Amino acid sequence: MESMKKETTIRQFGNSAGLIIPGKMLQRYNLSVGDRVHIVETERGLLITLFDPDLEEAMTLYEEGASDYRKALRELG
Repeated sequence: MESMKKETTIRQFGNSAGLIIPGKMLQRYNLSVGDRVHIVETERGLLITLFDPDLEEAMTLYEEGASDYRKALRELG
């Protein structure tokens, strides 16, 4: 998939502010008005993602635990 790059402007919406996401990007990522996204601070700047970073961290911890205790989990099942 070819990377899309687009500069946008932070705009005032009442007492809040928002970004305009170009239509092609909305289509590419199947986004619509009202969809929820997450904004995460990273070392390189802000990341806008559809995925909940807390859920991703929890799933990673689960996978590590499930791997470590696979035999015990099988015996419980």
